[in-house]
Parts: sequence; C-alpha cells; structure tokens
Amino acid sequence: MKEFYISDCVRFENQVVTTSFLVVSKQAKPKKSGELYLALTLADRSGHLDAKMWDNVADHINSFEQDDFVKIRGLLNKFNGRFQLTVHKVRSMQESEVDFADYLPRTTKDIGELWQTVKDFVDGFRDPHLQALVRAFMADPEIEHAYKNAPAAKTLHHAFIGGLLDHVVSLFKLCDLACRNYPETINRDLLLTGAFLHDIGKIHELTFARSFTYTTRGQLLGHMIIELEMLQQKIAQVPGFPPEYKTLIEHLIISHHGKYEFGSPKMPMFPEALMLHYLDDLDSKMESMRAHFQREPGAEWTTYNASLARPLLNSKNFLEKMQAGNGAAPAVLHPDAVKPDAAQPEAVHPDNVLESSKAAAAKEK
Repeated sequence: MKEFYISDCVRFENQVVTTSFLVVSKQAKPKKSGELYLALTLADRSGHLDAKMWDNVADHINSFEQDDFVKIRGLLNKFNGRFQLTVHKVRSMQESEVDFADYLPRTTKDIGELWQTVKDFVDGFRDPHLQALVRAFMADPEIEHAYKNAPAAKTLHHAFIGGLLDHVVSLFKLCDLACRNYPETINRDLLLTGAFLHDIGKIHELTFARSFTYTTRGQLLGHMIIELEMLQQKIAQVPGFPPEYKTLIEHLIISHHGKYEFGSPKMPMFPEALMLHYLDDLDSKMESMRAHFQREPGAEWTTYNASLARPLLNSKNFLEKMQAGNGAAPAVLHPDAVKPDAAQPEAVHPDNVLESSKAAAAKEK
C-alpha cells in the first residue's frame, strides 16, 4: 500500500517524497531555451497533482506513458497556491507492484446501500410498465456490476468509482422532493425512470479499469446514443410496453443536457424532461463544488474551477472565520486574482483545458 497520498500534501510541503502514481496526462513542452520539459498530471485515489520534470528529460521521456503506473521521487511545494511536484526521478512500475485500489478514487458511500435505495424507489412505482422496465435493467448482472462501479464523468463531476450510482441516488432524492411541489404537473414514475436511464450509457462510454477515459464506442457515439440502443433492447423484454412511454423516455434521454450547444439533439419539451435537465445540472454542479472544496480544504476563495468557469467561495470556511471573529484577509483576495491568463498557464487542469467550452463540459453531465 502507498505510504503517501495526494491528500497528504499539506503535511509534506517543501519535502522530497518518493511514492507511486497513475499518470493521467503526459505532455512534452518547450522551455524558453528550446529544450523540453515534461508536464504531468498524476493521480491516486485521493486526487490529482500537477508535476513538472525540468532536468534529464531525454533520459526519461520514453520510459513511461500516459495511463502507466510510475514510482517518482521529487520535491513537493506550492506554485500559484496549488501543490506541485518537481520530479527528480521516475520509473515505470510493473503491474505486480500495483494495488489498483490505491489509484482510482472511489465513493465513500456504501455501494450496497446506494443500490438498495434505488430498489426501494423502484419498488414504490405505481406504473407497472415503468417499474418492469427499470427492473429489467437492474436484473441484468452485467449492467448491475457496471452501474455500481462506473464514474458519472471523466473529470467534471462524480469522477470516481461508484460515481454514477452516487449521482443517480442523489438525483432520485432531488426528483422526489421536487415532485411533491408539483404533484399535478409531474409524473413521478416517468421522471425517476428518466433519472435512472439518463446516464446509463456511461457504463459503455467510459472505461474505468486503470483510469477514466473514453472507449472507442463512447468517443464515436456518446452515451445518449448508446442509451437509446440499451432502451430498445430492454423494452423488448417487457410485454405490452406502451409505445407512448418509449417516445417520452427517449426524449428524456436525448434532451437531458438541456440545450443544443450542450449536446442535446432536442431541448426539453415536457415537464418531466425540463425537471430532469435542471436537477441533473444542479447535482453535477454541486458535486463539482464539493470536490473542489475538498481539494483545497483551507481556502476561502479556491483556484479557478474550469468546469464552472469561475473561482469559488467556500462559504462554510468564510462564515466560520466570520463567526470566530477573525478579520484577516483571505489567502486569495479576489476572484479576478485567480482567473487563468497568460501569467498562469498551469492554473487550469490539463484535462479541462481541452474541455473548457460549455459544449464540451456538457458532454460529461
């Protein structure tokens, strides 16, 4: 088992550490002198860490690749308020040296309890057709295993083992509360069916054995197209399933991103579809905030959050400081101070640099 995790950075600031990581991204970039340096994103189950290798790059550049497990020795310090590792030595690891549980983040919640919560909601359905459809998905052993383990996205929200199930249970609870406020407008069973199915294609869109990345099928089709195929297969197992329900569920799936520019072929056109979109968007954004606060636990103002396109105020820390009567200035004075610009090229996570547009970010909802 690893002795150092990224969550331990505060205790090892300005120290040389030797430990292992999963290489999430690897880029060779030119220095001002024209020589190359390596810009890395490293990961373990507790988070991500930016790393740079400035010297002896030629000796190491071909010794490991993205998605490899590596043993690294380097100096841990802060740059622009974020921890960064300056790599001195690196070597690729054999799989016999690797305990995979050390490297992929995992929900802290009990998977069995989350799955039971979904079952309890489905048991409460009044519509036998919708209940039979969702049960057909849940009774499929391959789908059950993948649904319990898949992340909900590659990087933007619920990006951890069990993240899809965690997200859907949270969404079920939000849907249940919202339905009570609009009892004459919302068909609860239809809304919850949409919530269960809206991201189920992620089990085929993403691979999550070594790291979180897109499968070839996922890259070419996307989870919504995959979900329509899965829906067609399961409806065939439910005798007498109403074609009208099939059409509504298909619309719930293809409209849940909300807007054309966010990747939806159609905008939500009936109440359950509109509610699913907004509650899904709410849950994903709240999780993105929670995860960012976890990565920077002592900060009042966080660094720039690429998926939300803004820095974040940790209101809990802010109010605790106020209640304690501490009038000291926050570590980051103003949101403008942490917006990415030419002087802060490394402030944004490398994965998110490629997905910073709203349309790309919506791909991971």
